[in-house]
Amino acid sequence: MINKRVCVVVLGDVGRSPRMQYHSLSFAKEGYDVDIVGYGGSQPIKELSEHPKVKIRYLPSCPDFQKYFPRLLGYILKVIWQSITLFLTLFFKRRSHHVIVQNPPAIPALAVCWFYSVLMFANYVIDWHNYGHTILALTVGHEHKLVSISEWFEGYFGKRATANLCVTRAMKEDLEKKWGILAVTLYDRPPAVFQPISVLESHQLFASLAKQYPVFRANDSSISTVFTELLSDGNAVWRNDRPGLIVSSTSWTDDEDFSVLLSALEDYEQVRCDEGCELPALICVITGKGPLKGHYCRLIEEKTWKHVRIITPWLEPEVYPHLLASANLGICLHNSSSGLDLPMKIVDMFGCGLPVCAYNFPCLSELVHHNVNGWKFDDAAQLSHQLQTWFQGFPHSKSRQERDARFRKELGTFQKLRWHENWTFNALPLFALHSYVPK
Repeated sequence: MINKRVCVVVLGDVGRSPRMQYHSLSFAKEGYDVDIVGYGGSQPIKELSEHPKVKIRYLPSCPDFQKYFPRLLGYILKVIWQSITLFLTLFFKRRSHHVIVQNPPAIPALAVCWFYSVLMFANYVIDWHNYGHTILALTVGHEHKLVSISEWFEGYFGKRATANLCVTRAMKEDLEKKWGILAVTLYDRPPAVFQPISVLESHQLFASLAKQYPVFRANDSSISTVFTELLSDGNAVWRNDRPGLIVSSTSWTDDEDFSVLLSALEDYEQVRCDEGCELPALICVITGKGPLKGHYCRLIEEKTWKHVRIITPWLEPEVYPHLLASANLGICLHNSSSGLDLPMKIVDMFGCGLPVCAYNFPCLSELVHHNVNGWKFDDAAQLSHQLQTWFQGFPHSKSRQERDARFRKELGTFQKLRWHENWTFNALPLFALHSYVPK
């Protein structure tokens, strides 16, 4: 079928790039033959890996040049390695009519994908999740020469795209102001797998997790969990003496400061120890993989709390939505390096009907409306206050139940528009209407 082959490029772990996986599934649903090019590591969505119209082509892992060479030379060698392996993978697969590449990382993905599109007369589309140069600045500082080079690189190859997508209205405006790039805002929306579930489904989740994580086990019964009780008729109910459950997900990178959450939980533990306190015990589940996980896990292990427990599992894509749907409150610590992107983890939580406490930054209001579908906080003290307010009298407090119901009702409106419908309206026309225009 003419113009029906698309290549989705992720210069990162495919399994940890949900938005690009959702792009790929939507293309496949619309009849496109899809090649996904990226790195292995985490398991992709099952529906994607088993789809007959999707082929995942993994790039060879990059050697750890930083281990053997000075930092700058190691970075240059990494870019050369990625450029060669990415281009060869693109060139020797079946020809694509469209290439859509995730940014960041920008270097060298944007240049390689542009060069391929010129050679193959393909449409070259960028999906702007954030800016690579602002993320780089978190590590090396805003004044570093590499940051200036990265910013020039993004603008130069960004302006050569046939079309552009971005994640927020604020980013759309900034792209046009900064580089004259016209982009279509494609907000993240939850796919159908992120939705509310029954108490029985929550019970089955907790029972499964209890096999590996004792914190979910009930001491008084082999058929109950710390949160739920299985009835004789096969149904399940929430326990009246259950702890609160909060959940957060992270890539454990510099743009999320988990010391904020640890400080807030420290306050919660101290208040919970007071006699006559009406706060429940708390279980905090933090999911994800990333470079700073070891650092924070060591800090967590040093805690000797009695009433707050933290676990840091890696959950399979099919399990994670059930955890969100079973929790009482979501926590988001994402602090955008550019101030222009939105955390998909909140979208997932909202899809499951889970209210959030989210770290505040400039464009967060495009997703989180304070005291309507969640709360925003600016520091550990505010988050501490919000946690104590949310769980005061849990689970019996009538005012708490009414507030929870009000938030979840608002999220029910959010859930009516899902990823594929939103994608079909905003993104699909860029591929159906655009033809190759060399730039």
